[in-house]
Amino acid sequence: MTRSPATPGGTLVLDSEGLAKAVLRDRAVTAWLALARADDLRVITSAATLVEVVHPRVNRPALEWILSRLVVEPVTELIARHSASLLSDAGLHGHKYAIDAMLCATALAAPGPVTVLTSDPDDLAALCGGRVIVMKV
Repeated sequence: MTRSPATPGGTLVLDSEGLAKAVLRDRAVTAWLALARADDLRVITSAATLVEVVHPRVNRPALEWILSRLVVEPVTELIARHSASLLSDAGLHGHKYAIDAMLCATALAAPGPVTVLTSDPDDLAALCGGRVIVMKV
């Protein structure tokens, strides 16, 4: 018996480092993306994450290819308000952690189970309050 491909098994979330490493074809991140595809996981990032990833030296064609294979979730008012709440709950300041908070609010709104690939596991774990799996890349 096989599982229906229309039934998602959860969500994989890329932070800026996860997205940057995907663009660079990092082996670990590429393996995560292959597993996500095999397990019918949604792969997402926050629109705010693009601000961190796009710079003059980024390989634009590779970035566009990666972005075509995932969902870039918008930062809505609801996500922004939830981000502010996450910052407050974690005792963190918005200026330094704003984009991380927006990514966490996006992750928390996604169908679970949710795994976040990040270079900042401590910050994201604090913001998400243990409600997602946080993996260092």
